Amino acid sequence: MKTRLLLTFLIILLFVSFNTSASKLKIIIVTGGHDFDRESFFQMFDSFKSLSYIELVHPDARVLLGTIDLASFDAVVFYDMPKTITDEEKDSYYRLLKAGKGLLFLHHSICAYQDWPEFENIIGGKYYEKKKNDKFGASSYQHDVGFNVHLVHNSHPVTRGMKDFVLHDEVYGNLEILPEIYPLLSTDHPKSNLLIGWTLKKGDSKIVFIQPGHDKYSFTNPAYRRLIEQAISYITAD
Repeated sequence: MKTRLLLTFLIILLFVSFNTSASKLKIIIVTGGHDFDRESFFQMFDSFKSLSYIELVHPDARVLLGTIDLASFDAVVFYDMPKTITDEEKDSYYRLLKAGKGLLFLHHSICAYQDWPEFENIIGGKYYEKKKNDKFGASSYQHDVGFNVHLVHNSHPVTRGMKDFVLHDEVYGNLEILPEIYPLLSTDHPKSNLLIGWTLKKGDSKIVFIQPGHDKYSFTNPAYRRLIEQAISYITAD
């Protein structure tokens, strides 16, 4: 009973927050399952004057995504890393895809739901905490490295008007990346996957994954901020 009342209260807060900024894009940001630099992360989103947002935190987030009015928001940004998921919570993701909602996945979100194979098809790749098989080992990570970000396609709406830039962030290696993705970003760092950003479509949903995004060094970087803002603009465009 208490959980149901809490969820109802959160839904009311969601509508109140969004109705006060009717002219802006309405974004849901999903967090939970991984610590992060909250202050710098949300300062970045506060700098985007074209949108308003509300944060949903796991475990309530996955249930709320299955119950809130789909017309009340434009897109979802996932900066989360939960371990497990129920069938009911999976339906929340399928509901978003069926409605054609834009989805932006950032950084450690690709590590989520290790035991849900369909998640890889939604996000376009997978970080393996354990080796997949004898031919495909576990993925890797390394903190606090500088690396070049190359624009694979600078005519795409996510990267349009931008130039290659440098980040100080965390790199992931040995990710599995599905062949149907459209590459956007790459790097030449030896400990990283070649591709570090891509897009794909599932039904009418535009999906973008951007691998960098560990802490303030990226969140305060003007090029990274522009990348995120343009990605949100892209996944919400008709």
